[in-house]
Amino acid sequence: MSALVNLVDVSKHYAGATALHSTNLSVERGKTTVLIGPSGCGKSTLLRLIIRLIEPDSGSIEFDDELITSDIIGTLRRRIGYVIQEGGLFPHLTARANVLLMARHIGKPEDKMQNRLAELCELTRFSVNLLSRYPVELSGGQRQRVGLMRALMLSPELLLLDEPLGALDPLVRASLQKDLKEIFARLQQTVLFVTHDLAEAAYFGDEIVLMNEGRIVQRGPVSDLRDQPTDPFVSEFINAQRGVTLT
Repeated sequence: MSALVNLVDVSKHYAGATALHSTNLSVERGKTTVLIGPSGCGKSTLLRLIIRLIEPDSGSIEFDDELITSDIIGTLRRRIGYVIQEGGLFPHLTARANVLLMARHIGKPEDKMQNRLAELCELTRFSVNLLSRYPVELSGGQRQRVGLMRALMLSPELLLLDEPLGALDPLVRASLQKDLKEIFARLQQTVLFVTHDLAEAAYFGDEIVLMNEGRIVQRGPVSDLRDQPTDPFVSEFINAQRGVTLT
């Protein structure tokens, strides 16, 4: 089975500084690929390049064997869900309106939208009684569930998650981690997940991609990073997160 996303020699620079050196990466269908590394290493830049929030300076990105260009990006974004910290919700819209925003924009029938919304509330364990609330009236965990529902509304082929749980307290975070992993498995979802937390990466990742200073240092299962590091930085990064249990 071919990869859903392929990056070939993709780079990005900002004001003379290199955010991403020439990079090759494939994201396999039905798998969770986790990008991990210190702040500023290029993880979020990679996600923004895939969804074309920013343009690459060199290289090419393919989605489902089709080259991503400005001509197709509008259609492509309907096939990709994108979640950031705190859900990235619009504060002036209710939870319901946030979730249905894109579906309404493209003219989905109202009955189908409402049926899908009910499915997503069940899937994400979000109470339908909270749909009329605004983001400020929701907890951090509830906002993340709304953000996830919005990302899943159009049944995307790819789900991009940019540190979605980073701002949550440990108990809420653990609960959401469990629910997310079950959702990914149930939907057989292709996921590209950004985190700086090694334990979280080990929990979610079918494949871990460790980055540093705009480069991929090593990729593979977490056991390879732990037992067969290919660069001193790999061991340094793992050892820096003392007390983390890797399975």
